Amino acid sequence: MVSIKDIAKKAGVSISTVSYALNGSPKVTEETRQKILAVAEELKYVPNAAARTLKTRETKVIGLYLTDFGGAFYGDLLQGVKEVLNQKGYDLIVCSGKRSHRFLPERTIDGAIVLDATFSDKELLKYAEMGKKIVVLDRELDHPNINHVFLDNKAGATLAMEYLWENGHRRIYVVTGPKASYDSNQRLKAVRQFAERHELDVKEVEGRFTKESGELAAERIFQEYEEPTAVFCLNDEMAVGLYMFFRKTDLVIGRHIHIIGFDNIELAEYISPRLATIDYSKRKWGALASEQLLKMLSGKSVEHERIYVKLIPGESVGSLSNR
Repeated sequence: MVSIKDIAKKAGVSISTVSYALNGSPKVTEETRQKILAVAEELKYVPNAAARTLKTRETKVIGLYLTDFGGAFYGDLLQGVKEVLNQKGYDLIVCSGKRSHRFLPERTIDGAIVLDATFSDKELLKYAEMGKKIVVLDRELDHPNINHVFLDNKAGATLAMEYLWENGHRRIYVVTGPKASYDSNQRLKAVRQFAERHELDVKEVEGRFTKESGELAAERIFQEYEEPTAVFCLNDEMAVGLYMFFRKTDLVIGRHIHIIGFDNIELAEYISPRLATIDYSKRKWGALASEQLLKMLSGKSVEHERIYVKLIPGESVGSLSNR
C-alpha cells in the first residue's frame, strides 16, 4: 500500500508537506499542492481512514441503528437524519444487527442514533461510560452521554382513544406492536389508562407492526364480531393489514369495523375510506436526533426533546353516537 512517505520521496518534499497538501491546508502553495496531488494520483494513493481517525479522533461518520428497514415508516426518518448530517459535513451509515454494534467501541463512527431493540440498555450504558455519544429514540436511559428524542406516544394514543370514545365506540380492540417495542409499550400504557378511567373493556391482540400481523388480528376480530367494533392499531402498517382482510368480507370499514392507526404513513391518505390516524413529522424526528447528537459531539449541553403529535380524522371511523 502506498503511503505518504512514498509520495514525499517521489515529489521531493517532506512528509509534513504532503500531509498539508492532502488535507487542504493553507500552509502549502497551490502549485505545490497540485504537484503532490498529481504524484498521489500517479501512485494510486488511497488515504488510510484508520490512521486518520487515530490522529483526528473523528471519522465524520454517524451510525443510525434500526431494528429493521421494513414498511413505509423509515423513509422520512432517514431523510431527516441524513439532511442535517450532510449539511454539517457528516456521512451516515445505516446499521442493523448485533455485529454492527462494535462500530461504536471500534471508533468506526463518531456517535450513534438508536431505534433498535437488539441493543440492551446495559450495552448502551457501557458505551456511554466509554465516552460514546448516543441519541436514543426508543428507551429512557439516565447518562450524561445519552440524549432522548421521543415521540409523545402517550398523548397520541390518548387522542386516538378519545376520538373513538367521542364517536360513541365502547367495544374496542387494540392491536399492539412487538413486546420489546418502546413505542408500542408507551401507547399501550396510555390505552390501558384511558380504558380504566372510562371503565372500558378493551381487548388486546398482539401484533408485530407489520401488515401480515394486522391481517391475523383482523381474522380474530372477524371471528368474534357481533356488533359494530372499533380497532386501534398501534401503527398504520397493521391498520393496512386490517383493510386487506376486511375487504374480503361483508363487513364494511367505517360502518361495521371502525379503524384508527398511528404514524400517518403516506398510504393512509390514499386508501379508502381515509384512515384516521395519529400524525407527527418523522423527518423532524430524524433531523432533531441528528442535531442533538452533533451538539453533544461538539461538547454542548443538550436537553431531552419530544416530538409532538396530532389527530388526523378519517372516514375509517364512523359515529355510533346517534344510533
